[in-house]
Amino acid sequence: MTEARTVVILAAGEGKRMKSALSKMLHPLLGRTVVGHVLQAAAAVDAERTLVVVGHAADQVEAHLAEVAPEATAVLQAEQHGTGHAVRIALDAVPDATGTVVVLNGDVPLLRGETVEALVAAHESAGTAATVLTAEIADPTGLGRIIRDETGGLERIVEERDASPAEKAIREINAGIYAFDARLLRAALAKLTSDNDQGEEYLTDVLGLLAAAGEPVAVHVAADAQETLGCNDRVELAGLRARLRDRVNADLMRSGVTILDPATTWIDVTATVERDAVIDQNTQLRGATRVGPGAVVGPDTTLIDTVVEAGATVLRAHAVQAEVGPGASVGPYAYLRPGSRLGAKSKIGTFVETKNSEIGTGSKVPHLSYVGDATIGEHSNIGAASVFVNYDGVKKHRTVIGSHARTGSDNMFVAPVEVGDGAYTGAGTVVRRDVPPGALSVSGGQQRIFEGWVESRRPGTAAAEAARQARDQLHVTEDGHAAADAPGDTSSE
Repeated sequence: MTEARTVVILAAGEGKRMKSALSKMLHPLLGRTVVGHVLQAAAAVDAERTLVVVGHAADQVEAHLAEVAPEATAVLQAEQHGTGHAVRIALDAVPDATGTVVVLNGDVPLLRGETVEALVAAHESAGTAATVLTAEIADPTGLGRIIRDETGGLERIVEERDASPAEKAIREINAGIYAFDARLLRAALAKLTSDNDQGEEYLTDVLGLLAAAGEPVAVHVAADAQETLGCNDRVELAGLRARLRDRVNADLMRSGVTILDPATTWIDVTATVERDAVIDQNTQLRGATRVGPGAVVGPDTTLIDTVVEAGATVLRAHAVQAEVGPGASVGPYAYLRPGSRLGAKSKIGTFVETKNSEIGTGSKVPHLSYVGDATIGEHSNIGAASVFVNYDGVKKHRTVIGSHARTGSDNMFVAPVEVGDGAYTGAGTVVRRDVPPGALSVSGGQQRIFEGWVESRRPGTAAAEAARQARDQLHVTEDGHAAADAPGDTSSE
């Protein structure tokens, strides 16, 4: 039978070295905040309750918890008097808590759920008073060292400033992650004092109190020391972000995804990439983005909360809350705004922007166009440099293009308007009225040419001189000798 469990996440610190108006806990890291990653890891132990101790920027952190982990309870540490004080306040909020109490630092975003699970399993199976997670690292400078007793259990934790030369040589460090027996933890917390250099109640002192009382305190070594790394400033945060990028990319490549340049590919932990997809260099997949099997994304592409179905290609594009259908093609240099939905084998080409629009199966918008608030049927073609004029200054309106339609280049569709199935529109047409199925729509009068207008109306300009020289050269070509026209003559033969 599984013991009762309570998780306490310490997230009250100010994080001064971040030099930010935003709480350190809320800085983003590949799809989640710093504390969001810790909450995800904590979920693995299936606790009865999760308590998050907040303090600095409490309103920010509480609002974030309500959004991403509404089941968690925020506990306010109005004045920060140390980690022991924080845990005591948290347990005071749940006086009926029994079983195992898991304490996690809120700034260790690389922590995996399976590591927390293994810590708790080791603690509960051994029946110890406490179990501390440790790690072996190459350079332990500045970190608390683990001093073991003759049985291999924890004797004490010594901080760097208090360590002897021999103790400083120890490479096993305290990760700041613990599992406690709830009853024994409460009793030890009541004995803590703030009689130390910092004037704070240290949670690490609980371990010494338990050991001194003869209670067994075990050590559990993390399989991957990287998981225990915290972040105190933006440099360290950037380092953790890069490590997480490498972890995500490695997991995806081992699952059958091709990532051509892992160093420039940033994929959120919340994104999904399926087998045989190819991700090219300088690509970001953010939020709830999903890339289907065999799809090709990149290079130089950012997808946010976007779905790319099987076999589709997205090249040098930016998409937000869009859907790209199976076998569809996007880019290069396309922008899919929210609500863009591309059907199977459709095409959005170079310098095309779409928004709140449905592009039917096999339809194409190949060049230099804006498609906003529109529905385009199947197997239609939209000519280059077309604009769907959706806004009248007050409201947005919708344009509907039928199936198998062919619209000319440089068209303006002034919404609300509809072009029927199989209809055509001429180049340069401004479509203000509905076009019936199978009809041809054109606008504007017959082309008119005014010979000599530039030289007559813009004398002395570079354009006028270029026109004169071209006309003279034309006459030489036609007559085989220099033109006899008088300077400024604008007649034509």
